[in-house]
Amino acid sequence: WPWFLLAALVSPMMVGVRMDLSMLLEPLGFVKVLEWVLAIFAFATCGGFQGETALLVSCKGVVNKTVTAAFAYPFRLNTVVFSAPDPKGCGGTWTDVYLMGNFSSSAQFFVTLAALVFLYCITALVVYIGYNHVYQQNNKFPLTDLAISVLTAFLWLVSTFVWAKALADIKVSTGASIIPGIESCKAPGTTCHFLHVTSMGILNVSVVFGLVNMILWAGNVWLVYKETSLHSQWNRISESP
Repeated sequence: WPWFLLAALVSPMMVGVRMDLSMLLEPLGFVKVLEWVLAIFAFATCGGFQGETALLVSCKGVVNKTVTAAFAYPFRLNTVVFSAPDPKGCGGTWTDVYLMGNFSSSAQFFVTLAALVFLYCITALVVYIGYNHVYQQNNKFPLTDLAISVLTAFLWLVSTFVWAKALADIKVSTGASIIPGIESCKAPGTTCHFLHVTSMGILNVSVVFGLVNMILWAGNVWLVYKETSLHSQWNRISESP
């Protein structure tokens, strides 16, 4: 997305820069700044997460030993293993215990979209501030901006709901419900109790940022639409006898 407008910046027809910071106070520019900031928050709240889930294990020669499994973005939980309770593995009854599920595709979809939106917002702001005269004169730019805005609003909708579903599954895969599925905890003389899991409040916030981005980009569609020839043509048709 960003590269279409970026390529236009270096074309011969756009060699004249006319800086106009007042565009940042216009709805079109101000909303783009908000979208830029919210894309950063969506990226950071999901992509920067690190946590762990812990069990309290008692087995042969071990009493109330804490074992942990650390997980982080992109949430390939099936590669995360619990630490062994003791070097001898509870007398040979403890084998490697992995978490369940691979949620990397959903998480990476969400984070990658946020990164692309971040880049596009920078490019669009450069056009709005430095080349607004060309943006207004050449209808191809508003139409391209409109198409990208529609697509981005749709992708925020899809990626946010996909990520929200993955997050719900991550909570299940790292919560107390994992105990019945651990075969090592069923060995004679072995008991396992769920201890804790890192709070995922920041991941809940990432979903909220995704929804806010979706709403903001949906509103941005109308703002960009008013800059296109489609809007002026519709006005002429509606005003004609």
